[in-house]
Amino acid sequence: MTETQASATVDTQPADMLTADLGLIFRCIPHRYPFLLVDKVHSIVPGKSAVGVKNVTFNEPHFQGHFPDVPIMPGVTIVEAMAQTSAVLVSLTLDLVDKNPLVYFMNIDGCKFRRKVVPGDVMEMHVTVKRGGGKIWKFLGQAMVEGQIAAEAEFTAMIDLRQG
Repeated sequence: MTETQASATVDTQPADMLTADLGLIFRCIPHRYPFLLVDKVHSIVPGKSAVGVKNVTFNEPHFQGHFPDVPIMPGVTIVEAMAQTSAVLVSLTLDLVDKNPLVYFMNIDGCKFRRKVVPGDVMEMHVTVKRGGGKIWKFLGQAMVEGQIAAEAEFTAMIDLRQG
């Protein structure tokens, strides 16, 4: 069994879904603490969709200033968490594990915030591919907490494979 196979486990229902633990996420995207905003990705259907999980805790640095007496996760970090989930999906879809891909936002459309995300929440980032396959990918993302939409957006990103 290869290292990639050991870190990506196949769910039993349906058979084509994968799960990425933190070790595999590290191998898919370059983000690290304090800017890694996804703890796990499950229900991965390569080229189609995935669900990221973020366990929101009070000790994250943005809560010290946004807002100290009423900590709320900044909207931009919610959108970034959706993008990081998408980057893991693309990395697994294009077999980019251990190839150090960078992913850059190109566009964010229709971004709406519907519910506060606060310490103690478990945020799920549901991402679906609208268009992709090469360097440019477009996604629909929804961040959910307790079955409620916290944020949603369409976003486009470019995959850049660093040389050397």
